[in-house]
Amino acid sequence: MKKIFLLITFLFLNISFGQKITTTYYFIRHAEKVDSSKNPDLSLKGMERANHWNKIFAEVDFDLVYATDFKRTVQTASPTATAKKRIITIYDPKNIAIESFKKETVGKKVLIVGHSNTIPNFVNQIINQKTYEDIGDSTFGNLYLVTLIGDDISHQLLKLE
Repeated sequence: MKKIFLLITFLFLNISFGQKITTTYYFIRHAEKVDSSKNPDLSLKGMERANHWNKIFAEVDFDLVYATDFKRTVQTASPTATAKKRIITIYDPKNIAIESFKKETVGKKVLIVGHSNTIPNFVNQIINQKTYEDIGDSTFGNLYLVTLIGDDISHQLLKLE
């Protein structure tokens, strides 16, 4: 009986400690803005896109939502953050410590909203490769999915309308 108990205990511990933690990042650019001023609001089309992102993410149980400190990124993140009852955390893409960020978000599902020139760079830093280029000015439907399972990294770019 002791041997069976020890065997079951060993198997349980092996399964428990052998499982790897999964972290998933969803990166998007802010939606369309009303004009080209320094800190514009979203346009009507941009608000529709922000609401569309919320529908796309309906089944994703986000733990964290990040946006840069601009109206257009916060407004893009807001419908999803509100639906998920999450507070938007402001981040500075110029001063992000990637390894610290990874440690803070380990095991979580994270939405990150940024800009045409910051999102691809952020993704590249997370995956530790120079894979993605800046997003074109008229492109607002890119979704970058990055999954970390232990030390394994997978990433893909989905182009949505």
